[in-house]
Formats: sequence, structure tokens, C-alpha cells
Amino acid sequence: MSILENNINAVFDYNLKEQLKKVNQTYQIVQGDDNLDINIIDGGGYRLYDKPLEELNKTLNLYNDKYLLYPVLFFYGFGNGILYKALLQNPNHKIILVFEPDVNIIYTIFKVIDFSKELKENKLLLINPKNLNQYSLKTLCSNNYMFNFLRTYFLEIHCDYYDSKYQEEILKLNSLIQDAIRESIFSHGNSPVDYLQGIKHFIQNIPKMIAHSSYKELLNKRKNLSDTAIIVSTGPSLTKQLSLLKQYQNKASIFCADSAYPILAKANIKSDYVFSLERTDFTSEFFNHDFGEFDKDILFIVKSVVHPNTIKYLEKKKFYGGNYTIFSNPSNFIVNVKLNHFGYFGMGHSVAHMAYTLATYLKHKNIVLIGQDLAYNDIGESHPKDYQNSSTFETDTYEHIDTIAYGAKGMVKTHCIWLWFKSTLENLIATNKFSITYNCTEGGARINGTIEEPFKQVCEKLLKKRFEQTLYKT
Repeated sequence: MSILENNINAVFDYNLKEQLKKVNQTYQIVQGDDNLDINIIDGGGYRLYDKPLEELNKTLNLYNDKYLLYPVLFFYGFGNGILYKALLQNPNHKIILVFEPDVNIIYTIFKVIDFSKELKENKLLLINPKNLNQYSLKTLCSNNYMFNFLRTYFLEIHCDYYDSKYQEEILKLNSLIQDAIRESIFSHGNSPVDYLQGIKHFIQNIPKMIAHSSYKELLNKRKNLSDTAIIVSTGPSLTKQLSLLKQYQNKASIFCADSAYPILAKANIKSDYVFSLERTDFTSEFFNHDFGEFDKDILFIVKSVVHPNTIKYLEKKKFYGGNYTIFSNPSNFIVNVKLNHFGYFGMGHSVAHMAYTLATYLKHKNIVLIGQDLAYNDIGESHPKDYQNSSTFETDTYEHIDTIAYGAKGMVKTHCIWLWFKSTLENLIATNKFSITYNCTEGGARINGTIEEPFKQVCEKLLKKRFEQTLYKT
């Protein structure tokens, strides 16, 4: 094979590889007296470098002086690629990520310089930033080796050519990478105290977990039972949707957040599933209600690290025919306990993430979100008026931040945690190729990847017949 073919075949990014195979334009290469003195003239007649060799030596001297021991480096712009060949001679540099927006530049250099060894060993990672989204960036940042050195992140611009031509794109990419880094760190947990509390609760909850049905059994018994799942959260807009939800409750699977459970129960709306994942005893109090026979056939699904009070309250509901099951996420400690029969799935960071993930695994073709405001309403309320802990529970907890409103109708106020939850939910939606996701909140923040439609319109379109949920016995 030619140098070009070897290089293209070694590229790890599938989308970039396919784009390179379709390139039909090669830029002009200008070769100086020295073998390393290589310039490129792009399709517009612009040179990438003023003095290629001089700029190469200047950058190498800088990196050998200040960044000699950095294992991971980030660059915007591939240029003639020689810089990365040289930097990878340093055994301390394990991975170099290069974002190159012009595939013709890569193609041109791939014809004359062999990078196949560095590409095959994943030491040189070439990425077209036009192919990126938040999910793919987070996946990159979650790579075990890269994650350990995210604190050293900075995005180096290859040369002035990229700075002048792609300044806005560079700023946008840098912001996206910083967001992805923040999410990756949060997803691993940022409090050792919380982590240890989770381990303690997990150990305390093991006897109850193994006495109830497993995650795999749930999937086997409940998969494909219903086309539509309605996920109910406790944003301030929930109240206005309750009457319609009650009308259609027997025509869809209702996935309910723990905080919405007492609200729905008091409105005589029975959920099929109620979710909880918090470690605090404060959250357990959502289950400290005696709704009697109303709880019959509701399945309470809780994460294995919930406070033992949650399990204590759920045990009482079994008297009336309610039931619960305990699932785990695949954290290192929990996986090493090897209770594999009870299954694992990534539950995200909120009960809405947990519900959305399970709705996907249960093969619901349509997933409908209501009460998923992730923002304050016009009078600053964070929750519905009948929320157990008051409608202003989080009104003054965090600094308010502007974000795009539902339907792109101006801006609404949110906070950093809700934005994090929103981003995670958007990632889940982007990777869910099976379901169509409708945001019927009719308020709050815009959630990218959803179809924004009124709840009534979606119910009339999707929920035409009643279905009976198969009972789930342990």
C-alpha cells in the first residue's frame, strides 16, 4: 500500500477516515532546502507558515523547556505534521490530540509523510472538530489515561494561520472541551465523603438487593410491553400537566421521579415505576407516606447506594402489594463485589437520567418528558407548588445563569447543577437511536435533541389505546 493508504487506514476516527477517502483536492506543497522545511498553500492561495523550519524549532524549544513531562497534549491544527513527529520522540508524551478542520491539509501531508506508526499506536489522535459533539468529547475525556491528566489541559494553536482563520471555532471548541472535562470529573464523583457513604449504604442494602429480582429479570419481563414512556419530573411546570397525565395514565408507562411520587399519588395518578438514587435520608422522606392500596403494583426502582431509610419505607409498601428492586451502577467497588447477576447500568446523575436510561433499555419507541424544566419559572420557583419541600426549595441555593428557553422563546434562569443534568440528558438522547424523545414540559430550558410539542398534542398522537402492564413479582 502507498503511504497515503497506510495513513488513512491507521486513523482511529471513523468519520475522519471516511472523509479522507473522499478527498479529491490536494493542496500545494512547497519544499525548502531542508527536509523539514515543508510549507503548504491552501485552496485560497494562503501559506500555512511564514518560515516553517524556524517556527518548528521555536515550538519544539518551548515544549522541551516547559512541557517536557506532559503526558497528554492538545493542539488545534495539523499543519505539516512534523511537529507531532518530533514531539512523539519524547517518551513522556503518550498522547497528542490534534483537531484539524480542513481534511485537505491532512490528505496533502498524508501523501508524503508516514504517520501510520503513531496513528496505529494511538499516540497521535487526529480529529475533525466538525464531527464532534459533547458526547464524543466526554468519551475522549473519560479515557482512563487522559482522565488522569485533565488538569494539565490547554489547547495550543499550531500556528498563526489557524489563529487568524479559525479563531471563533477555536474558542467554541475550547469551551466545549472544558465543559466535557468538567462533566467527566463530576461523573467520577467529586466528594470522597459521598463515595464512602455510598459504599456504606451499598453494603447495608446487599441483603435486600439479593432478596429481590434483578435488573436482568426486569428487562426479560418488561421489555417491549409499551411503546410510550412518560417520564415525570418535578419542575415548576408539572402542575399544569397533571390533569392530562391522569386522563392518559393507562395508555403509557409512567416513569416517576421520587420527588414526584407523592404529588402523583395525591392526584390519584399511579406510576408504573418510581425511581430514587440519592444517598441522603432527606430524599428517603419522599417514600414516608402511607398511600395504602394505591401502591399496589407500583415498582420502586432504587440505586444500591440509597439511604437505608428508603428501603425501610419501601418494605412497608409491600404489605399493600407494592414492590421494589435494587440496582447498581458499574462503579469499581461495586463491580468488584461481583454480584453480577443483579446487573449494572449507568444511571447518570439524576432520577430523570436513571428513568430515561431504563426506558431506553425497555425498548420504548417514544419517550415523553414532562416537568423537566431544569430552570426556574417566571416568579423564581424551582419546583411545583405542591412539592413536598416547598416550591422555592432551590430558589436561592445556587447562582442563577441564563440559558435558552423551551421553544427558543428567549432566555430562562437556571443554575450550574441543572445545566450539568441537562447536558447529561442531551448526551443520553443523542446516543439513543431507538427512541424518539419528546419534550412536553412546555416551559423551562430547551433540551437539545428533543421534539418540543404540547403534551396534549403528543398524547392524542401516540396514546390511542389502553395497555395492561405485566405484573412484576419477586
